[in-house]
Amino acid sequence: MERLLTKIKSIVSPYLRYLFIIFFVLLTLSLARNVVRILRAGEKVTEAEARVEKLKKENEELKKRLDTVGSEEYIEKQLRDNLGLARQEEIVIVLPDEETLRALAPRTQSEQEVLPDAIWKKWMNLFF
Repeated sequence: MERLLTKIKSIVSPYLRYLFIIFFVLLTLSLARNVVRILRAGEKVTEAEARVEKLKKENEELKKRLDTVGSEEYIEKQLRDNLGLARQEEIVIVLPDEETLRALAPRTQSEQEVLPDAIWKKWMNLFF
């Protein structure tokens, strides 16, 4: 029996060293992979925190806007500006667009069309 054990030891002993080396390399690779995974998870957490902060700011802005939009003054302004509504005693005047207003408005002297001087008047002014 001792012989058998010594024979097995002599056969296994050179391979045992290589098995330990392979085991150590595999263990090191697994550890390195886990470290990289943890670092990436840390980056994702940082990105998520930045996104949360951005969304909190956006949420605050939207709450302020909701308060503004829900106010009576804003609703009244929208009714007046967009729908042309008025209070009971007010009169609404709707003006035409700018082009029509300019066409209907009386012209000032500077806007009136002036014909250029005749050629003979230009020659006369040039020589006399």
